[in-house]
Amino acid sequence: MEKTAIYWSNPNETARKLMKKTVLISILAALLLSLPGCGARAEEAPRLTVVCTTYPIYLLASALSEGVEGVAVERLDTGSVSCLHNYTLSMADMKKIERADVIAINGAGLEEFLEDALQTSDARVIDCSEGIELLESLSHRHEEGEADEHGHDHGHWDPHYWMDPNRALHMANNLVIGLVQADLEHSEEYGTGWSGIVEVLCRCSGQGKQALRELAPEIPGLITFHDGFQYFAEAFGLPLLAAIEEEAGSEASAKEIVEITRLVKEYGIPVIFTEVNGSDATAQAIARETGCQVVQLNMLMDGPEVDLETYYTGITGNLAAILNGFAGEEVISFDAEDQAWKANLGVRCDLLPEA
Repeated sequence: MEKTAIYWSNPNETARKLMKKTVLISILAALLLSLPGCGARAEEAPRLTVVCTTYPIYLLASALSEGVEGVAVERLDTGSVSCLHNYTLSMADMKKIERADVIAINGAGLEEFLEDALQTSDARVIDCSEGIELLESLSHRHEEGEADEHGHDHGHWDPHYWMDPNRALHMANNLVIGLVQADLEHSEEYGTGWSGIVEVLCRCSGQGKQALRELAPEIPGLITFHDGFQYFAEAFGLPLLAAIEEEAGSEASAKEIVEITRLVKEYGIPVIFTEVNGSDATAQAIARETGCQVVQLNMLMDGPEVDLETYYTGITGNLAAILNGFAGEEVISFDAEDQAWKANLGVRCDLLPEA
């Protein structure tokens, strides 16, 4: 075996040789790092890919799987529209569906655009609406034989049940059951995520109900320019006077505008509500006619963050907008750290453990 003679060489010569070797190694390393598949170890593919059809499901699934190794949660690009009934899958959506191990859907007729894709997919499907008490769609509350003036059918059931925190808990329960069935070895970790969800949603419901109880506002009725707020209104005991689904190509009819204007004047309503992703053209026209204000509410169809606190800020933000809007001034803002609501058994969330 050849022996090195480095210790017996001229020190300067040895240094020059080592420098040449170092430079050569650096060049080779740089070349290798630039090659595809070389350099830093590529991120391992997830062992379980969960694809969610809506932003609320994405928030819940992300919270449930936080800390569970090897689980990737993705969502379809459905957040850019206020109504999913006419949504069309993009190529990016199709690729996500192809690689999905689990597909979590809202159900209640919301994902008609997904029917064909689901038939060709081998993924486990979790229907988050399973067992949830659904409300009849407002678009079906016409007298028999009366046509939908907007020219499109939103189905028999209202699919926006995530706007009620208690129904959102049921939704999360369906999710955790489905994820545990798909990934039984990690059931404990999903249980940890579930506990966090219970805390956030119960806080959301409890603080909202406490605020309404303490302020006891005079609200003759909500007028919304989106038909998806009836679960929210029911959850917090708010009267829903009228709701119009208005989107591009489906504006309010002249008859509806006259009726809304009449209601605003008759009930002395100081504020009407649009949805952040929807059109406010008709609402602004009515505001000019009646002097009422136009304020946006959030349907939680989209958001920048993967954090369940986004749900809390969305729901409590809606409540603050309504209470402040009817008061004509800021009378409330919600604090996530406020725990006073827990002392009021009347506003406790049904799933919150007793102290």
